[in-house]
Amino acid sequence: MASGVKPRVKVPKSAAVGETITIKTLISHQMESGQRKDGDGNPIPRSIINRFTAEFNGQNVIDVTLEPAISTNPYFQFDSVVPESGEFTFTWYDDDGSVYTETKSIEAS
Repeated sequence: MASGVKPRVKVPKSAAVGETITIKTLISHQMESGQRKDGDGNPIPRSIINRFTAEFNGQNVIDVTLEPAISTNPYFQFDSVVPESGEFTFTWYDDDGSVYTETKSIEAS
């Protein structure tokens, strides 16, 4: 597991049924491409978040595959329709097999 990894998510606490909301996510992660070398000339191993998913009540909202050119601390902003009250689950997958998850509830009225 990479050190210092911290996911952060902003989801409104409530929305009207059928409303489109904006979701913002950020994960603190160094993101090493595997193409650089350390001070001794040895390759620094690749370490990136390689996939990000978001689900609402078990239904896929977004699924993104990331490549080594992605920047440090990947930020995603996207819109989603809120059909009912429920829970968003956000998941980031690391090259080392680590999985980072954050959940946020929303109340629909």
